[in-house]
Amino acid sequence: MDYEDPPKPDPEDDLFEVCPVARAFEIVGSKWRLAVLRSLHLYGEQRFSELQETTTADSSTLSRVVEELEEQELVTRRLEDRPIATYYDLTEPGDGLATVFEAFEDWAFEYTAAEMPALEVQD
Repeated sequence: MDYEDPPKPDPEDDLFEVCPVARAFEIVGSKWRLAVLRSLHLYGEQRFSELQETTTADSSTLSRVVEELEEQELVTRRLEDRPIATYYDLTEPGDGLATVFEAFEDWAFEYTAAEMPALEVQD
């Protein structure tokens, strides 16, 4: 099967408009966005304090990041009255990143100095 080379972008074009991968990284590619998305992927719905613990983000950073992820429709926020609590979870598009995270993690373990974390065995 013959494939044609993709067209070369015009140097005047915005990179994010011509490269879907660059656009995706623009949306999810910050350190803290990735940490929040990965934490919600691994642990599911979490309260703000739990997200703080699993990502190590300070409260102002975490507030900003979850707001940005809500705007991108990757994270939802749920408020509870009793006890008063805010919960965050992945939306369907956010959850769709699971295979991306798994593939990227595999790549990191193979091609970077990343090491597999030690797992605790529960009795």
